[in-house]
Amino acid sequence: MREAIRQRARELGFDDCRFTSADAPEHREQFQRWLATGQHGKMAWLARNANKRVDPELVLAGARTVICLAVSYSQGEEVISKQCSVFSGATGQSPLNTEHCSLITGAVAHYARYTDYHDVLAGPLKELTAFVDQLGGPTARSLWYVDTGPLLERDLAQRAGIGFAGKHTNLISRRLGNWFFLAEIITTLELEADAPEKNRCGSCTRCITACPTQAITAPFELDARRCISYLTIELKGSIPVELRPAIGNRIYGCDDCLAVCPWNKFAAEGRLMQSHARAGLAQADLLELLALDAAGFKQRFAGSPILRTKRRGLLRNVCVALGNIGGAESLPALERAAGDPEPLIAEHAQWAMGKISERLQKS
Repeated sequence: MREAIRQRARELGFDDCRFTSADAPEHREQFQRWLATGQHGKMAWLARNANKRVDPELVLAGARTVICLAVSYSQGEEVISKQCSVFSGATGQSPLNTEHCSLITGAVAHYARYTDYHDVLAGPLKELTAFVDQLGGPTARSLWYVDTGPLLERDLAQRAGIGFAGKHTNLISRRLGNWFFLAEIITTLELEADAPEKNRCGSCTRCITACPTQAITAPFELDARRCISYLTIELKGSIPVELRPAIGNRIYGCDDCLAVCPWNKFAAEGRLMQSHARAGLAQADLLELLALDAAGFKQRFAGSPILRTKRRGLLRNVCVALGNIGGAESLPALERAAGDPEPLIAEHAQWAMGKISERLQKS
């Protein structure tokens, strides 16, 4: 039965499929301490369903197995390394000091340069879940999730052997590097578990050194409140002033800790995501984005993960990026943004104008 499920998963485009028990995750106590210290920031949903995250039985009564799945979004390591070194400063340089980086382009995390993976993976997951229930017979019950369910998915995926949690707290696969999505099917079927993966970071600390905001406070410990992905996506309000300069030209997420990982040399190009790539996001024109009205924003990013930031969140990020890398050519657009009826955009536009003016006075 396991091999039949694994084979069907491959046919549906999944790059890895492994099995683990539905027992409580090993790092449940660390997760609870992380919540208790407030390092999850404004992501209140993590605390609301914390009891389910540490007990899969509360997610699905009678659960016995979790089928862990991985889907690569790598474009090939050579392509990603080149893009990261130019647009996100993964080589140790800031975007402002990188000769090849246009002063009016912004960086978007690689995973967001595709159609929203929640939508892309939903169809294959539904098909695979139906296949699992069909194999299990009339009493089988299963639920699927893609980054949305109350499961500590990295814990479960490591226990299933998909990969290991790196010092940046993301999962690393020896076959897929850092560039992959996780999904799960939790089921009442009892299937033999695969062997867990062990940590293979060794003495490497590249990801810790690469983090622009020092959000990785120690090996395997992340303060989300400092993470650029949190600041540009999950945080809905004003970005702390002291962290804005470190954001550089990043307008949606950050790849720096992922891009420097040496395990990426084994990353193979993903199959399922290839046809869902969206053009124009590798070098996003900041002034063009700042001119978007509500209708234009929705049209431009329909079906994209970027839609979740809403116009106010994305343009807030664009203003910060322009404040960090923009010149005199950016001031007219920022002046218009400073009069935007959305206070969040106006505030960050005013900050950006101040930063540019400071640079112009020094030059």
